[in-house]
Amino acid sequence: MGSRAQHARRLRSQWLSGPRAHGVVDVVTHLLAVQAQDLRGARLAVRARSTGLVAGDVDAALDDGRLVVSWLQRGTLHLVAAGDFWWLHDLLAARQATANERRLVQEGVDPDAAARGIRVLADAVAEGPQPRARLRERLDRAGVPTAGQAFVHILVAASRRGLLVRGPTVDAEQAFVSPVAWIGPRPDPLDEAEALRRLGGRYLAAHRPAGAPDLARWAGLPLGRATAALEPLAGAAGGPVPTMPPPRLLGPFDPSLLGWDGRADIVGDHAGIVTTNGLFRPVVLVDGRAVATWRIAGSRVRSIDWLDPVDTRARHAVDAEVADVERFLSG
Repeated sequence: MGSRAQHARRLRSQWLSGPRAHGVVDVVTHLLAVQAQDLRGARLAVRARSTGLVAGDVDAALDDGRLVVSWLQRGTLHLVAAGDFWWLHDLLAARQATANERRLVQEGVDPDAAARGIRVLADAVAEGPQPRARLRERLDRAGVPTAGQAFVHILVAASRRGLLVRGPTVDAEQAFVSPVAWIGPRPDPLDEAEALRRLGGRYLAAHRPAGAPDLARWAGLPLGRATAALEPLAGAAGGPVPTMPPPRLLGPFDPSLLGWDGRADIVGDHAGIVTTNGLFRPVVLVDGRAVATWRIAGSRVRSIDWLDPVDTRARHAVDAEVADVERFLSG
């Protein structure tokens, strides 16, 4: 567990204390990549760091191409600004290749079927946004296995090759699109050293103070690459120690729980916040610590399960947060 000063600085870097942002893309650009296999959690990550926005503002930025979702680091879906997609993809997505190919074989998709499936998906999104069900139908008609997790891993394979991303909402679900058609052609790639330097600077902007093991864990990079990314930027965070953030309701998979090599500063000994199957529960943050988990149904906060006692003032602040979450999700 780190010092209280380090923890306060990290939460400030996360924009959980200090002035709150006014724009969706501003928040996502600052955080660089927001875990988004639970898109509701990504929306709530924006809410916790902004003011005056609603969930529909996040969806609007996906609908008009300012934001996209793709399998980037660690083989997991992340929400990123369109301007950051290509260089992050080129630096990080290829690292999924071996694991993706192994999973395809395990799911009964041989290399020939995988190649055929990737072509089917690329042809489909070239025609415009495609919901998952439509893509599955096309793969089924082409004789590409889709049972179990095969369908997901074919999507990952096409994404890894830069052929599709998640973008706008179609038929009440997020559809897949061609990134070239949706956000523009792939620019000339950065060389790896330049891309790593960019990654290091952008990562530190939202996570300082942090070291190479933290970046390696967050980005899914080997430790040597993470060290190279941060070496030109070495130096401890200075200046006055910020105050801890006011009480906040953080959604599932909040970036503050995923940004470093450890999370004990927030979760303490409350082991159930991160489950054995890799779920990160929504938490109530008071004085920088998780003091409760909470549950949501639709746009309503249904329950708060307290883990630690808090005083009356903090309870009132949490009540105000509950109201703001419901306002945000209703918009």
